[in-house]
Amino acid sequence: MLSSLFREVFVPPAVRSEFVRLAASDGRFAGVRFAAWIHVRQPAAIPERISRNITLDPGEAEALALAVEMHADAVLIDESIGRGVAIDLGLTPVGVLGVLVRPKRQGHLAALAPVVEGALTRAQFRVAPDLLREVLRMAGEEM
Repeated sequence: MLSSLFREVFVPPAVRSEFVRLAASDGRFAGVRFAAWIHVRQPAAIPERISRNITLDPGEAEALALAVEMHADAVLIDESIGRGVAIDLGLTPVGVLGVLVRPKRQGHLAALAPVVEGALTRAQFRVAPDLLREVLRMAGEEM
């Protein structure tokens, strides 16, 4: 479904490595596979504006660098510090919940609330109640 919503998706090697490690070692992600249609690309360099921020993990730093390098439409990043850095870099940060709103709006997903509820319970996903209300409102659903 997501491959039909996005023309192309690129991730840096650090993100793919983290994904594979979590899928193999963390029960919350059991059975989750890295999609074959996602392209892995190493950023040419990590700009100093990103590398000097020691609070970013390697995946976030590489993802931000790659998004800047590729002049990406958006960058998938959920952590508040990373989102702030993305905005400072002129990027549009989109979180997992924001990604899920798109298929709901386009009719590919009947209801967003059950998907989010599953993520909260099975994957121990965390989201602020105000943000959850706003995302569900954007999706045409109410709590």
